[in-house]
Amino acid sequence: MISLWFLMWVCFNSIHAQQFYDFTPCSSPTNNNGTRYTCNSFQKSCHTFLVYRANQQSQTISNIARLFIASPDELIFLNNLTSASEILKPGREVLIPINCSCTGKFYQANITYLVSETTTSFADIACGVFEGLIKSITLAEQNPSHDNDPKVGSVLHVPLKCACPDNFTVKYLVTYPFIEGDETNEVGLKFEIPTVDIWEANHLDPGPTVYPNTTVLVPVKGKLVINLDIPVSDPPIPGFLPTTAVKQPEKTTQLKKLFIVGSILGISLVLVALSACGLYVKELNKWKAARIQSSTRRSSLTSCSTPRSRSSTNSCLSPDLLIGIKYSLCNYSTEEIRRATKDFGKDTKISGFVYKGVVDNVNVMIKQLRLKDTKLIIDLHSKINHVNIVKLLGACYGESNFLSSYLVFEFPANGCLRDGLTNPSFSLRWHRRTQIAFDIATGLHYLHYFMVPPYTHMSINSRNIFLTPNWRAKLAVFGTTPMVGSSKENGDVISLPRGGWVAPESLESGLASEKVDIFAFGVVLLELISAREDIDGKLFRESIRFLGGGASDGGCFEQLRNFMDPSLKEDYPLAEALCLAVLAKACVEDDPMHRPSVDDIMKVLARMV
Repeated sequence: MISLWFLMWVCFNSIHAQQFYDFTPCSSPTNNNGTRYTCNSFQKSCHTFLVYRANQQSQTISNIARLFIASPDELIFLNNLTSASEILKPGREVLIPINCSCTGKFYQANITYLVSETTTSFADIACGVFEGLIKSITLAEQNPSHDNDPKVGSVLHVPLKCACPDNFTVKYLVTYPFIEGDETNEVGLKFEIPTVDIWEANHLDPGPTVYPNTTVLVPVKGKLVINLDIPVSDPPIPGFLPTTAVKQPEKTTQLKKLFIVGSILGISLVLVALSACGLYVKELNKWKAARIQSSTRRSSLTSCSTPRSRSSTNSCLSPDLLIGIKYSLCNYSTEEIRRATKDFGKDTKISGFVYKGVVDNVNVMIKQLRLKDTKLIIDLHSKINHVNIVKLLGACYGESNFLSSYLVFEFPANGCLRDGLTNPSFSLRWHRRTQIAFDIATGLHYLHYFMVPPYTHMSINSRNIFLTPNWRAKLAVFGTTPMVGSSKENGDVISLPRGGWVAPESLESGLASEKVDIFAFGVVLLELISAREDIDGKLFRESIRFLGGGASDGGCFEQLRNFMDPSLKEDYPLAEALCLAVLAKACVEDDPMHRPSVDDIMKVLARMV
């Protein structure tokens, strides 16, 4: 019987073998998924090919063979040519055989390059000489002895991009560099393979946009059949009719001078008129602003509970709070809030101080909170724009003392994830659950890596995740939450979420950390797998003990089946379920350093959606 640890090892290694397309420029100073191709557990080395295009520096097979340290005779035979000295048209594609091997974490085909006077930078060599078959950052990293650009006459180590197949169905993964005008469907026709195979091999969405000097892996399943003869036509040279100097009549010259003088006077008059209009508009705006400010000061003395129209200048929100957002956020009146929530009735309560309701035929969530927190959350949401994060629609102050207020969020039609897991009328099949997990990870990745400064959620749970009509997940960012404890740092109080199984370090120190979010994400994964809810972690700790090698007589697979949500009725891939369970266990490790990053999580989940 295959051991559990071997199965998990195969699972994770096959997941990390998934290759990606790097859309960033060849000269980009950053590493991304696809900058280099990751080794897999199936093959550590292989014989494969890459495509190179003839250019002015490498016009013959002899030159190209010398560049790639290849046999000229082999290139002649492989590319249906007759002579190593034959001059090739610029852009003529040449198939190059290479030995691809795993060095450390990445595949590469190792050659060397002698720096010449015409190529004195890593970008020139990577993106010019080698046409994007290696990124400049990789070339720089592999030659650390050169502080900046390499010196003329020095020899560089060049690890060309390549990859070996991770299954028996694919024979070769050909490294293909894009040029201007290339499309994936044209590459598929050239290699006589379905375009969808290229998309899947490179983790591309259907109909992707590709860029020059980037590479894609072409999966060839049978004999390498390829049409590399691309006709290259020179641009037409425009013809010119002979011309003779014609002397302008004196009368025509005088008319031209009058026309120029008249044009200058006309333009001057127009500029004067525009300046006068600008001054008028400026003074008019000052007068309007003074009236609005005066009106706002008068209205602030009255109770905000008085109904007000959202189109009115008598806003419930103070002018300084509306700066920058008044054109995107609605201003709701307290009467609308009370009517939507049935005066905050129990049947409209979602959790804590969050209520659901309908305003203007739109389903919304209404969060009650302190005024100072309102300003912070509005400022936070003004920086957020992501499909997997619940949108903020508007705001309103509460009672006349201005100590409390309300934020209005969109309310996705299928409610929160916790209700979706317990409602028997919902049908959360396995593919929907893996998509939900990926959506949550994507939203979390956005908060951790694309917010400036990075934002730590600190309150991720199945009641803070909402499902759209097509069962896509959205993460609610409500801001501060009621707390079970707090920690003071530099005089500020850091909030901790109430209830639920939370990271040990958050209870001990209360410090905000992305690893706390990773722990909470792991708990949500366990809920997605089992549909259970665990308050203190004891249930989950006992249930997933078999993943640490503590399987009893029932066997690890039987224990996994017992842990799964019975409503799935074993309609799920057992290998994916095991991978998801192992990922969840890694996320809820007590030591934060042992938990994966959001990048690692997305690599695992990307193979399941």
